[in-house]
Amino acid sequence: MQNMTGKRTHHIACNLCEAICGLEIKTDNGEIQSIRGDKQDPLSKGHICPKAVALQDIYKDPDRLRTPLKKTADGWREITWTEAFDEVSNRLKNIQRAHGNNAVAVYLGNPTVHNLEALIYGPMFFRTLKIRNRYSATSVDQLPEQLVSLMMFGHSLLIPLPDLDRTRFHIIFGANPVVSNGSMMTAPGVTRRLKAIRQRGGKLVVIDPRRTETAALADQHLFIRPGSDVYMLLAMLNVVFSEGLQTLGSASEFTAGLEHVESFVKDFQPESVASKTGIDPQAVRSLVREFCQAEGASCYGRIGVSTQRHGTLTQWLITVFNIVTGNLDIPGGTMFSQPAFEILKAAPPGKKGFADHYSRVRNLPNFNGEFPVAALAGEITTTGEGQVRALITNAGNPVLSTPNGQRLDEALGELEFMVSIDIYLNETSRHADIILPPVMGLERPHYDVAFQALAIRNGAKFSPAVFTPGREQRSDLQIFTELAWRMQKGNMFSKLGGWFKKVTLQRLGSGWIIDRRLKQGPYAKSHNLTLKKLKQNPHGIDLGAMRPCLPGRLFTRDKTIKLAPAGFVAELKQLGNVTPADHADPVANGFDLQLIGRRDPRTNNSWLHNSRRMVKGKQRCIALIHPQDAESRGLESGDMAQVSSRVGSIRIPVQINADIMPGVISIPHGWGHQVEGIKLSVASEHAGVNTNILTDDHFLDSVSGNAALNGVPVSLSKVN
Repeated sequence: MQNMTGKRTHHIACNLCEAICGLEIKTDNGEIQSIRGDKQDPLSKGHICPKAVALQDIYKDPDRLRTPLKKTADGWREITWTEAFDEVSNRLKNIQRAHGNNAVAVYLGNPTVHNLEALIYGPMFFRTLKIRNRYSATSVDQLPEQLVSLMMFGHSLLIPLPDLDRTRFHIIFGANPVVSNGSMMTAPGVTRRLKAIRQRGGKLVVIDPRRTETAALADQHLFIRPGSDVYMLLAMLNVVFSEGLQTLGSASEFTAGLEHVESFVKDFQPESVASKTGIDPQAVRSLVREFCQAEGASCYGRIGVSTQRHGTLTQWLITVFNIVTGNLDIPGGTMFSQPAFEILKAAPPGKKGFADHYSRVRNLPNFNGEFPVAALAGEITTTGEGQVRALITNAGNPVLSTPNGQRLDEALGELEFMVSIDIYLNETSRHADIILPPVMGLERPHYDVAFQALAIRNGAKFSPAVFTPGREQRSDLQIFTELAWRMQKGNMFSKLGGWFKKVTLQRLGSGWIIDRRLKQGPYAKSHNLTLKKLKQNPHGIDLGAMRPCLPGRLFTRDKTIKLAPAGFVAELKQLGNVTPADHADPVANGFDLQLIGRRDPRTNNSWLHNSRRMVKGKQRCIALIHPQDAESRGLESGDMAQVSSRVGSIRIPVQINADIMPGVISIPHGWGHQVEGIKLSVASEHAGVNTNILTDDHFLDSVSGNAALNGVPVSLSKVN
């Protein structure tokens, strides 16, 4: 750990979003004096966004929990760690003895992936539970991208990334990287990178229902109706084949299924889908021709297309489009990272990774051992064998971040026991019986395993802890290894072995596993890459641009790319017939608008709203509507409106904005802090409303079960 005395300068990676920008933090006797971008960081080159300074606010936040809490009849009471671990392990054991292992469930929030210790040691604890009921933020986020990679390339984490720094034509579907900083694409300073495409004579095109901040930078913006991206991509592929533009390039020798793609797109001419997408057919044809003429082109789609009714099909067709235009695994196209800390390994024998099991109540498929979180409320409230009676949450706030949040909020109240591993008493953890608060990001060492694997340029960086935690604090490593030992099943010898493992891991810390994996990685010999070397290079080490790596990096058994997975093709044949009965005719039911989300550069999901610097200034939780939709309802900017869906209603101020297409309403997610029983003093003053009161836990991606948070049918009316 770092010495906190005197003036010191620390170089770490920011862990608040996927950009992992390098930070230079100056401290004086344990107090942060400044947080700036690290100009010597080889990936971010000094770029930071407004969120970086929130690290100081989280560290100093008086609302942040530092000791365990227990819920009593008289309210919350601080308890010792020993008491907390005893209570958690005893309650979980008793519930599993009485009702079976699967009476316990786990939910992992998005911050888990920003935390090396939680990523590595959390699963060690969860395995001791021997449960199937596992859920995470994956199924309200990137599940379709991962499923597509699993089915096409053989591994869910082998994600094709746009080679932004060399591409000469870039299409963006349903993403706003200027605000999000890039997602499933680690590219700090993404605005600079996007501008550079145009500066080198390339072209940037954004396809989105809103003229986003990214679209404002683009050469061309095409409005598209929410949820119709699948039809747009089918039309684009139709143009590729009908005009003879298809080529697999160097991938021709290890790609299967091209003839199937040509067959299923033949009936989707741009003219035949224009009424669904709202896009002029000639614009589609011109777009495809220009894309195919470029020397290195990339098409990218993100959360706007993943979290919709056809999310998996859309992400699949984006990948297919990149491949059949000859833009996979080439500079300027879409490529694969080769991280120093390798996270890819073959699946265990007999495991497909998808649909190995189905949820008890709704028969939804699992993915990488997790069920869609849309199923969780029903698993809690539906009686019978396997009913969830206890829940463990880690760094998550699913009441605000998952569809039909009010239903889950009510369901959590029916649990026999709940434990939250969290630094805040929030809208979800308020239901817990025990809260175990780990240290925050500046108090633990870190290596970005996930986001280095998604980086558009290979590199490695170790972030030492800036501050030493207090004596009564516990790290994620300590919490998870302690719980794993206490929950370990078996005889005296296995438990003794578990105790020795716990003690050893806690003494070693996380550094040993970083060092071990670096020494096993692809740069161990060429760059002599070790943890010691990273510590000697605190700004990080550049390992070069992405390089062609196929077919060697494929994980399919025959080392071929599967262009037309049978399940995807079968679902495509049902296109147009998959809308649930509840949404069969939304306009006739009064739901004549479609809901889409929106991000803000000062927030990240439900995070950071307790930082006054992040929420001060203009109101951020507002609904954007087109002037036509406002006029027909007698609404003016600033008016309070009621927005309703099949499952709920909210009241929210509106702002009239011509940058959103008619028939669409945009509301940001992550807000709704007016709930009793939370301890978020600043966030409560800037509560906003929870858009997931409107989203529907039965309105899902037809293939994966991912939440369809975009395209939800809603109504809008003025509140008198």
